[in-house]
Amino acid sequence: MAIILDKTKSLFTLQTDHSMYQMKKDRYGVLLHTYFGKRGSVFDYSYLVTYADRGFSGNPYDAGNERSYSLDALPQEYPAYGSGDYRTSALKVRYPDGSFSCELKFKDFEIQEGKYNLPGLPAIYLSDDGTDGRADTLIITLEDTRRLFYVHLYYGVMENLDLITRAVRIENHSEADIYLENVQSACIDFLHGSFDLHTFYGRHVKERTCQRTPVSHGIQSIGSTRGTSSHQYNPFLILSDRTTTEETGNCFGLSLLYSGDFLGAAEHDQYNQTRVLMGIHPDNFTWRIKPGDSFFAPEAALAWSGNGLGQLSRIYHRAYRDNLCRGIWKTKRRPVLLNSWEGVYFDFNGDKLVEMAQEASKLGVELFVMDDGWFGKRDLDVSGLGDWFVNEEKLGCTLASISERIHALGMKFGIWFEPEGINEDSELYRNHPDWAMQIPGKAPSRSRYQLLLDFSREDVREYILSQICQVLDSTEIEYLKWDLNRSLSDIYSAALPAERQGEAAHRYVLGVYDMLEKLHSRYPGMLIEGCSGGGGRFDAGMLYYTPQIWCSDDTDAIERLSIQYGTSFGYPISTMGSHVSKCPNEQTGRITPIHTRAAVAMSGTFGYELDPHEMTREEKETVKSQIEEFKSYYELIQYGDYYRLTNPATAESWHSWQFASSDGSEALLISVALKIHPNGPGCWCRLKGLKEDSTYLVNGEAYPGDVLMNTGLPLPAATAEYESIRLHITEK
Repeated sequence: MAIILDKTKSLFTLQTDHSMYQMKKDRYGVLLHTYFGKRGSVFDYSYLVTYADRGFSGNPYDAGNERSYSLDALPQEYPAYGSGDYRTSALKVRYPDGSFSCELKFKDFEIQEGKYNLPGLPAIYLSDDGTDGRADTLIITLEDTRRLFYVHLYYGVMENLDLITRAVRIENHSEADIYLENVQSACIDFLHGSFDLHTFYGRHVKERTCQRTPVSHGIQSIGSTRGTSSHQYNPFLILSDRTTTEETGNCFGLSLLYSGDFLGAAEHDQYNQTRVLMGIHPDNFTWRIKPGDSFFAPEAALAWSGNGLGQLSRIYHRAYRDNLCRGIWKTKRRPVLLNSWEGVYFDFNGDKLVEMAQEASKLGVELFVMDDGWFGKRDLDVSGLGDWFVNEEKLGCTLASISERIHALGMKFGIWFEPEGINEDSELYRNHPDWAMQIPGKAPSRSRYQLLLDFSREDVREYILSQICQVLDSTEIEYLKWDLNRSLSDIYSAALPAERQGEAAHRYVLGVYDMLEKLHSRYPGMLIEGCSGGGGRFDAGMLYYTPQIWCSDDTDAIERLSIQYGTSFGYPISTMGSHVSKCPNEQTGRITPIHTRAAVAMSGTFGYELDPHEMTREEKETVKSQIEEFKSYYELIQYGDYYRLTNPATAESWHSWQFASSDGSEALLISVALKIHPNGPGCWCRLKGLKEDSTYLVNGEAYPGDVLMNTGLPLPAATAEYESIRLHITEK
């Protein structure tokens, strides 16, 4: 059993293949968190909890004169604001009388076979055929001491995936409205330990940069109040021992399956305990729950590794690739594409696009994507957004004509949309200005010359969906790129009363999910790629609807090394949209060999973003071989185990990474030369994921597996910066 119940001790133990999680109802009905870490003996770990008379740490009324019992010092599973625990809380409720103080007590529990689902929200699932192993659900119900509402804590235990998921449902069973001011999806209390916090920060065109800092006294947090998960911080964090490396040491991952405002926080308290929380950011959030209604908080995925950061990443890679992404493109080989954006931007017509596709088809490209500029009055980004009708005057033909001509080349056809955006210079805005998210009487904040549509409103979503479906139904289209090119501000919905405006930001995210789900259902064979100015909404929530996400608007291969490196800590390679772009690169001016640009793009979904007419004959021949090479390595790259061999921020000469098949029979080593030093030292690369007792061929030479992993391969001396090498290692 994945869930072990000891009724005599009110003890709940959750087990995966390698990890274990435990809670206990104590003598006063408080649900204590007692253990999370390596799977071991099923034992009552509450023996670790110590009690003492703590000055200025109060005592619950139920404890009577027992001054050594204080919630301010106890490890709790779901701490509430105003309970006498002054640390960061997971729940804050405004009662009908305007007060906030809340205490939660254990009421009941239920064990269900299989994994729970969440209405309107993404969630990890298991396949029906049983190939993913089994899952069980534990639901623990807490009740506030005023008996006005229940807190249902959901735990999904997936043994073979080594994951435990968390979700929360708040149910109002009183006769008056209650308001949520804060509801976190997961909280973990660690009684002892010295930890480092790993977070992933950035900005537009520089996303998910790794940051590792010691957890010190106080609160360290990341988050977003931009309405999306954002370029600036990612809803994924790692807590590790100070000595943890890629291959050794304890580490704990918290990943939020949510695409809006979020908060991730770690607090090291006065007694050297550490509390970690993850959930919706409270700054843009208030939610009314009417009598009899419930609120579901998004899912958080928890994982533990005792073998370092690399193993933790591979746990998430496997689960997200196989049990979060959905549809046929989860396992079907995705086509190598050419996107028109950096090749021609807005300067195109139908003939020009088809000519690009003709050249691309000769190179082996399988999908042509028409990016921004094909609709409405759209020659620049100042107008037209929201008018999703084909501009046949600009194209010089119908969309069906372009699609037919591209399909006649043996290629698939894709198209770009930005469903959430609207320009003031558009027919849609002139007809429905109230559909834009803006505050009455206040001039709105523009970004990229645009506002956002109020996707919290069903009527707005249904209109946009109908317009998009008219386009998709008009001809053969196999790929859709869903983009969003600004953050939310002036958050306000004309459809909500004043006292419920705090719901607008979360309802917006639910609206995006709702529309994506409808597209997913209506067009099950369509490949949908997510995008938000590149990586501004690269999160686990979006992966439920879009199996790949454009990783960054920065297409410079050398910049992409750190972006894709940071992304790999929480997300699989198969989800990272990555393209070969023109040279010199338009963002940085850097000159990088086409071999290296391809090596980096291959460590993602792989495609091209340039005008093939501008390529030399030699470059075109190179592209042909690159595409064939990528196709031959596809299974290894997309579904193999990924290993970070170096850190691009600290690599002295070569930065290297590796893919290995799950059975250890083959591997692919990719290295990029970052720095050239005259008369420099040698560089050796230790491989991973091979069989110690097998022999492998590398460039025709035979090596024992243990030698390659323990002593490594010498890399050649680079003759120029940004050279790259790819080595295919096969079992003899």
